[in-house]
Amino acid sequence: MAGTVEKLTDLFAPVVEAMGYELVGVEYLNRGRGSLLRIYIDQPEGITLDDCSRVSHQISGILDVEDPIEENYNLEVSSPGLDRPLFGRRDFERFIGNRVMLKLRTKISGQRRFVGKLLGMEQEEILLAVGDETLRLPLDQIDKAKLVPEF
Repeated sequence: MAGTVEKLTDLFAPVVEAMGYELVGVEYLNRGRGSLLRIYIDQPEGITLDDCSRVSHQISGILDVEDPIEENYNLEVSSPGLDRPLFGRRDFERFIGNRVMLKLRTKISGQRRFVGKLLGMEQEEILLAVGDETLRLPLDQIDKAKLVPEF
């Protein structure tokens, strides 16, 4: 699945960026009766429904021509929202100092979910402050990550 997401990201990024948007990330979720292809876009002024519609139209054209997905799926184009998903090293470096929620593929110290302040990265590890402790979590073990809005 990760290979599919990387290929789709490489396919969509030039088009989305040429339209003046940031391609935040791509998710491809298999949901039993059908799959969901979700594309997150952003720009400094924020994202409107018209922005999502324009990008959806362009991405649909690419999907029709390239046909990279064999099974049935639904396409969704969205803003990342306040609880913005984090997709890789670039995002973890960009959002240092923010509160994040991480879900790991395997347990570390008996748990898979962590919430804390993102302190940075060293090599291939994320530094996360949880209470008085600084945890070192392997980047390649992160299944999902997102910002936790603070009000």
